[in-house]
Amino acid sequence: MRSVVCRAFGDPAAVRVETLPDPVAAGDGVCIAVCSAGLSFANLLALQGQHQNRAELPFTPGTDVSGVVIGCGPEVTLFRPGDRVAAAVRRGGFTERIVVPQRTVFALPDSVDHDSAVQFPVMYGTAYAGLKWRARLAPGETVLVHGAAGGSGMAAIEVAKCLGARVVATAGSDEKADACRRHGADFVINHRRESFRPAVLALTDGRGADVVFDPVGGETFTESTRCIAPDGRLLVIGFASGTLPELPANLALVKNFDLIGLYWGHYLGWGRQPGHPGDEARVRAAMAEMFGWHALGRLSPDIHGRYALDDFQAALGVLAAREVIGRVVLNPLAEPAIRRGLTG
Repeated sequence: MRSVVCRAFGDPAAVRVETLPDPVAAGDGVCIAVCSAGLSFANLLALQGQHQNRAELPFTPGTDVSGVVIGCGPEVTLFRPGDRVAAAVRRGGFTERIVVPQRTVFALPDSVDHDSAVQFPVMYGTAYAGLKWRARLAPGETVLVHGAAGGSGMAAIEVAKCLGARVVATAGSDEKADACRRHGADFVINHRRESFRPAVLALTDGRGADVVFDPVGGETFTESTRCIAPDGRLLVIGFASGTLPELPANLALVKNFDLIGLYWGHYLGWGRQPGHPGDEARVRAAMAEMFGWHALGRLSPDIHGRYALDDFQAALGVLAAREVIGRVVLNPLAEPAIRRGLTG
């Protein structure tokens, strides 16, 4: 099989596609022929060695894939060859084939295409867990979503609307602002033209946002602490700015807000003791609800661009330029070719 392989942290331009041995499914492993793999800014941080979950070299980046099952270990009970699936993977997604533990593999409804499917295992999952489980978002509350035109931000807009919230989004261009509105944002602030802090306060009659969804960090985090409502919840999702913010504890005290971390991988069992199953039943129920929302047209993944595996450098370049609206995907393999191989 062919995979993107990083052998040294630093310049992503030095990463190459290599030929590796085909993986073999054992135990509860599900072998997937990858039709689509999602890219995000976190992949750039991982290749530079700057992601908080630092990989051991060499490694293949990529945390979410979709494709067709081509093999199953003897302990697999939910899938069989030929099934269409999406999967969350700790790393290794930029490849033609991958083996994934059954607990993080999800059957795809026929209505979900592979490029859309890669939004669900991590991006929509993060938005859902952050807003519903961690922030306990209630109908009628106001959510401030940063980085709203990116994959995680756009997912947060749509999930927040499904949960009955009012959404204020921040974006860095008129084009990105229009995309946020198309996906349900009630108000959009172009942060390159105006400070979002006074705008949020004006939109909430001085009260501030009940929940802040922040995948950016840096100064965005700092300004968010100054426009959050009493009893508000500030969700720390990631640090796309490249800067880890610091919070003066007295600010949380005097403003009565909660600082809430969200690592979606915790629910998938990543980083826990070996053999820990994660929260499989809870995660599967969340995926089922989100696939139901998609069937109703309430979740509409936006694909910015599609690239062949050999063109992954161009895809990373688009991410680095911060031009992306929605999600960038790689297409290592085509489903018809996989099915021809399964049927002989």
